[in-house]
Amino acid sequence: MPIDNLDKWVEKIQKEIREEEIKRYNKYIVKLLQNPKNWGKPKDEEVSVWHAYEGSCGDTMQFFLKIKEGIIEKANFITDGCGATVAAGSQTTMMIEGKTLEFAEKLKPIDVENALGGLPDDHKHCAELAIKTMTRAVEKYKILSS
Repeated sequence: MPIDNLDKWVEKIQKEIREEEIKRYNKYIVKLLQNPKNWGKPKDEEVSVWHAYEGSCGDTMQFFLKIKEGIIEKANFITDGCGATVAAGSQTTMMIEGKTLEFAEKLKPIDVENALGGLPDDHKHCAELAIKTMTRAVEKYKILSS
């Protein structure tokens, strides 16, 4: 197969995959899973606290928070989960950056799900994983800083 034909075939397959993801989720979730915000572990000196958590489905997530005077200045995450888990982690970080610890602790999985425009029933646990991981990091920070 000539390279030109291979490139066209790959482009066609990628388009089909994207279309299936949009049917399964929505355009916003697909955008976040393809280009997640706040993805990755920051340098150690940029982290006040981090916490890892394993969800009921076996996906794991880690949150890294930079906190100063009760404000979450920066939030990062990593996960080995599916696209919905990536989107939920990304959305959660965006929702808590610049906010107080108290604000972050009050967030519920439904808040993340609503911000994402909804999740399929079999992926609602992804928002729960993101919130549990984040709130446990906040709790850990409070214990370490008291």
